[in-house]
Amino acid sequence: MRRQATLGWILLCCLAFFLCATTASGQAVFGSIIGTVTDPQGNAVVGAKVTVTSITKTTVFEATTNESGNYTVTHLIPDNYKIHVEAPGFKAYDVPALQVSADAAAKVDAQLQVGAVTQTVEVTGEVPQLKTDRADVDIEFSQTYVEELPVLNRNFTNFELLSPGTQKLVGWSHAATENPQGGGQIFVNGQHFSGTNFELDGTDNQDPILGIIVVNPNLDAIGETKIALQDYDAESGKATAGVVKVQTKSGSNDYHGSGFYFYRGSDQQARDPFANKPGVSLAPATWKQYGGSVGGPIIKNKLFFFGDYQGTKQQQGITNQYTIPTALVESTCGKRSNF
Repeated sequence: MRRQATLGWILLCCLAFFLCATTASGQAVFGSIIGTVTDPQGNAVVGAKVTVTSITKTTVFEATTNESGNYTVTHLIPDNYKIHVEAPGFKAYDVPALQVSADAAAKVDAQLQVGAVTQTVEVTGEVPQLKTDRADVDIEFSQTYVEELPVLNRNFTNFELLSPGTQKLVGWSHAATENPQGGGQIFVNGQHFSGTNFELDGTDNQDPILGIIVVNPNLDAIGETKIALQDYDAESGKATAGVVKVQTKSGSNDYHGSGFYFYRGSDQQARDPFANKPGVSLAPATWKQYGGSVGGPIIKNKLFFFGDYQGTKQQQGITNQYTIPTALVESTCGKRSNF
């Protein structure tokens, strides 16, 4: 009996943990689609069926409009979605593609026209993305931005410097043993770098003591990045400077991947005229960075996988200048010391 009670408590604690985790990370990880469905006179259409389908994964989400004609589709993984709205006595309303981002709500209002459900009205223009559900000031970098913008050493934290009001700390940094992934110390709006909160897929990604990023993600694994500079939501908690949120990629019904290899050597470096005279070769130095990513389906339309790797190998030679005393200087110093 005691054993069964213990097992029951364990199961109850596990259930409570999963429920709390879902509640805490809901909006930080997922996005949503909201809107209102009306008739040609602007009256609310009650009971209209809204179907949201992922273009890459073909997963389907459904919602029904309430008495005010409003609908909400939540817990959407950042992706491109198509929207289908239908109601008896009206033509169907289709949006072929809509980008949904994490920690954001895309608003899609549909004004239905009278007709048969078999008839369709397709919206070909871009849906306006005026943000009315929150007041935060942020900069968003899509997957294309992250992959194609030139970033030296592929250091993700440098993207923070592309936001207004940011400045990198110069003249001091953490030791390499404390900061093995080379995260940058960046001030946001004049606040100390430790006041910037980092999140990775909705989880805390900031060192609680050093105040720097813990996992500096591989650029090929990033789906989108959002850097909130001010007026961010209370759920960001301890942040006093800014909030950097990263969503990693996920697999789809198609296999996709990438690969990269970067090399720099001493032959590509400029000669220091004070340390390396003409005819004197530079100290040997090499920098290699390589890796890739791959994703695809495990069970089509249901289960997917994604993985990535990045490695860096560096050899840095050093050139120093030394003054070697001549025999005359040595003898003079010797006589003075004897005197």
